[in-house]
Amino acid sequence: MSGAGKKVADVAFKASRKIDWEGMAKLLVSDEARKEFATLRRAFDEVNTTLQTKFSQEPEPIDWEYYRKGIGSRLVDMYKEAYDSVQVPKYVDTVTPEYKPKFDQLLVDLKEAEEKSLKESERLEKEIAEVQELKKKISTMTADEYFEKHPELKKKFDDEIRNDYWGY
Repeated sequence: MSGAGKKVADVAFKASRKIDWEGMAKLLVSDEARKEFATLRRAFDEVNTTLQTKFSQEPEPIDWEYYRKGIGSRLVDMYKEAYDSVQVPKYVDTVTPEYKPKFDQLLVDLKEAEEKSLKESERLEKEIAEVQELKKKISTMTADEYFEKHPELKKKFDDEIRNDYWGY
């Protein structure tokens, strides 16, 4: 097997172990999305299996003696010489070093964005809880109770009354 093919197969296998298929499936809401997701997973598994079986095996060595008996040694020696002279160039990865720093920076940015998102989600959940609590109490709440929770509004209204500004 060529080094590049084996490397591709190894990377694909490692990537498949890191994918949280169940976690992603839980995020899907529609039946159509679930169906498409199942199709994607099946296709990924097929490609991964092909990579693991086809590219992870070394080719069988050629039995030159078998062919010498049936064809003749002169022709087989000529083919063997030609076969041995074939040089398969070794793959040199010049792309990964160029993009690895960019990718690493993207991972850092992703972590920062995730932390910001989690903080914002927490803040919004608290705000939703406050609004739901206010919604339950609004029909029986007095102005003083409301102004206790929102002192900036009380100050604004007091200033408007003090300055004789009634909004017209």
